[in-house]
Amino acid sequence: MKLEKTTIDTSQWVQEYADYLFNFALSRLNDEDLAKDLVQDTFIAGMQGLSNFKGNSAVKTWLVSILKRKIIDVWRQKETRKTDTFSSYFSKGPLGEGWLENHRPKGRISEIEEAMENAELKTAIFGCVQGLPEKYKTVFMDKMVDEKDSEEICKEHDITASNFWVIIHRAKLQMRECLEKTWFND
Repeated sequence: MKLEKTTIDTSQWVQEYADYLFNFALSRLNDEDLAKDLVQDTFIAGMQGLSNFKGNSAVKTWLVSILKRKIIDVWRQKETRKTDTFSSYFSKGPLGEGWLENHRPKGRISEIEEAMENAELKTAIFGCVQGLPEKYKTVFMDKMVDEKDSEEICKEHDITASNFWVIIHRAKLQMRECLEKTWFND
């Protein structure tokens, strides 16, 4: 259902949406003052851009999308793009006591970086699984990915329990060797 632009009552926005928008911003920024500022900016941007609102979504959804863009802008402003050596981020080298205070990952940016690293690791694992011999691959996937019961796998592949455990052990050794080459030794 499309809303008519003339039926939108902006006078109720603060009462209806302020708490929700504030909690949304606060959960992503961990800064009450900044969250309040962004909510105010969102209301101002919404009122200024009201003529662009087509009514294809609820006003709340539209305001949240404005707020999301404002939060992303804050993240971009906070993120530094300078290049340092990896060890410069740690107090005693990469295997030392921990992150230097001003280089410690913070908030959503570090979560995004972690997700990207996890995706790269997932790709490396998948590549290593594809390198396993066919019999190892299917047994390994059934056990480790599909989490099938060992007895069920033995029946499906017509192997003994001891043969199953030998296959799993050898597949794990090959996976470790592959990951050491492809993931841990960049």
